[in-house]
Parts: sequence; C-alpha cells; structure tokens
Amino acid sequence: MTQATIYHNPRCSKSRETLTLLEQQGCDITVVEYLKNSPSAADIRGILAILKLSARELMRTKEDEYQALGLANPALTEEQLIDAMVKTPKLIERPIVLANQQAAIGRPPENVLSIL
Repeated sequence: MTQATIYHNPRCSKSRETLTLLEQQGCDITVVEYLKNSPSAADIRGILAILKLSARELMRTKEDEYQALGLANPALTEEQLIDAMVKTPKLIERPIVLANQQAAIGRPPENVLSIL
C-alpha cells in the first residue's frame, strides 16, 4: 500500500478530487490541512526540492494576498517568498501530494498518479 501525504484544502474542488483519487488507488493517506497547520519553511524547502520548483512557481499568484504583500517584486529572495507562504499558507498551490520520495501538484488531479 502506497503511503501518501496530501497538503489539502477541503474547500478546493481540485484538492477534494485529488483526495478521492488517492482513496480510489488504495493509498494510506495522511491529510495535512495546510490552512490550519501551516507547513514550516523547512517543509516548503523540502517540497520545492522534490518538485524542482522555485518558491514563486509554488505560489498562487492570483490570490489577493500575493498582490497585497508585494510578492510580484522580482527582487524578493527564495527565503522571503518561502517565509510569505509560511505566514500566509493560502498562497501555496494546492493540492500537493508526496509519495514514494516524489511529489506532484494535483492540477489536474491525475498528475498524482505518476508518483504512486
């Protein structure tokens, strides 16, 4: 049985669809409601390393908070962007699934099948 962790927002349809897909695949799932329990900077750095993405690529740039916090500024460092995601987890793209020492963003939900 595949162990999987999903960074989940129950209000997001893609996140709910991805969770259902993991359940259908028979995964042993750990659900992290990241809006209630924000991942640490170390957690985010680890996810970024596995995904091979920059911090900005993991951010929801259309969120009002992204503009309000001035995060479009290209001079901001990776650490500043990671810190913004820790403080405002709504900025983190969702859902993120970790399984088999790999990660995938469930947009579309079928993306996660490649790591199971």
